[in-house]
Amino acid sequence: MRKRIPARMMVAASCLMLAVNVPFSAPSAADDTQRIQQECFGSDASRRIESCTQLLETPLPPAERSYAYAMRALSYSLQGLYDQAIPDYNNAIAISPDFAVALNNRAWAYFKSGQVAKAEPDVERALELSPRSPHALDTRAHLRQSRGDVTGALEDYNAAMQFGGTRMVKLYQCGLQAHGLYDGVLSGLISENLRGALETCVKNRNCDPLPADEECRKLTS
Repeated sequence: MRKRIPARMMVAASCLMLAVNVPFSAPSAADDTQRIQQECFGSDASRRIESCTQLLETPLPPAERSYAYAMRALSYSLQGLYDQAIPDYNNAIAISPDFAVALNNRAWAYFKSGQVAKAEPDVERALELSPRSPHALDTRAHLRQSRGDVTGALEDYNAAMQFGGTRMVKLYQCGLQAHGLYDGVLSGLISENLRGALETCVKNRNCDPLPADEECRKLTS
């Protein structure tokens, strides 16, 4: 059976791949090196770990090395291997301390591995750097919900929908629909029905408004 990939991680993957301008090698670089770069920085997660590992064994400009660590970390996270993802995020952030997407993704890895206290400084820093990031707002909403901060979590989920637009709204609609809390269509429009479903979910620390797998991917892309 094909392993399901959390929809939230697919969003993170898209964000990370657009986050940094990577200085690729000059046109005279060997074809093999170009292939490794393309696979490390590309969308095929099945090839990314091996290719990023090969790339990290070569001399790289700092920005490209940071990005390669972050992309390999993302692939580990997609597989639920947070103990392997976090050291790579550490390396990426050590090179590029203001790498907002890597900070947010490390916060998510900490959260998913039960290290909520470590997640909080990362997501707060990510939001300082990118205050309108729907992904960082969603991460902080999850952290607040896990602490029982219903008001704070709702504020962040609503802000994530505001800044994330139709795609983010549809993800919440689909996730809440899977919980049996939302009975509307996946319109991408914020409604009182959706707000009520979200509020009910947030009051339960074990309710995740995001879909747990790829069931919404086609509908929200």
